[in-house]
Amino acid sequence: MLELRPNCECCDTDLAPADQAYICSFECSFCLECKNMLAGICPNCGGELVRRPIRPAAKLAANPPSTLRVFKPECRAKTAP
Repeated sequence: MLELRPNCECCDTDLAPADQAYICSFECSFCLECKNMLAGICPNCGGELVRRPIRPAAKLAANPPSTLRVFKPECRAKTAP
């Protein structure tokens, strides 16, 4: 599961689950201002910073994610060995 880190790793600004934030493939997290200052490149790994998915807090409280994954049949066919 994607880790939503609570702060920008550059300026330490709070990043709530519903806030706009940017991450690299290692889940380093940055606010929009720092992402722009860094030209969209993670200073830790050199990877691209992309927009982090938003998790609205109200939806999480009402419907927490399950550890069981349910895939559509067409998705199972793509992932079958």
